[in-house]
Amino acid sequence: MSVRISGVDIPDYKNGIIGLTSVYGIGKSISKKILHSVNVNENKKVKDWSDDEISKIRKYISDNIKIEGELRSDIQFNIKRLKDINCYIGIRHRKGLPLRGQKTKNNCRTRKGRKKTVANKRKVTK
Repeated sequence: MSVRISGVDIPDYKNGIIGLTSVYGIGKSISKKILHSVNVNENKKVKDWSDDEISKIRKYISDNIKIEGELRSDIQFNIKRLKDINCYIGIRHRKGLPLRGQKTKNNCRTRKGRKKTVANKRKVTK
């Protein structure tokens, strides 16, 4: 029996903390907080969770944490807002450049994409 939380299958053989991180928007610290608040042992494997524990975890996540589609749409909305108000970060998003002050002369290939070679200007011969 695999545990399913908000459309994501959580691996059975992993510890509770690591298993919950397979859901988008939940990292290690948030998963620790979730398990602590619903009184589930952190080191317990996901396959050993009871149905009661699974329902408590689902309820806590749905009530208190933004995850998956809702979180993704929120992030996209924030980026669109930054682009619309023409702030510095929005302009960098629009141009596809790094946002947080990194140098762009040599690196940042992840944001800029593959190198685009620019041909030299030809010299006019007389």
